[in-house]
Amino acid sequence: MPLEDEARRKFVAEVWKRYEEVQNWAIANWPDSEHPLSTSDFVEGRKEILGLGLPPEQKLKQEPQPAPEPEDGGPQYLDVTPAPWP
Repeated sequence: MPLEDEARRKFVAEVWKRYEEVQNWAIANWPDSEHPLSTSDFVEGRKEILGLGLPPEQKLKQEPQPAPEPEDGGPQYLDVTPAPWP
């Protein structure tokens, strides 16, 4: 059963506020000054917060765009191994 709309909005607003605090702290305290964090690094998290409590059919969805094939000018190799945590 989905959350009541008003209760969901209040909850999302509180989570959003706290997420912004964490985001600001993370940006200010990021140890790699050569590759600083920015607010754009937190976009996916914001999308998830906005979808809290919504039924799956109402959540924001974005299908990843497939890379073109190598013969169409796409890359020969895609590195899908995640980088280690700093």
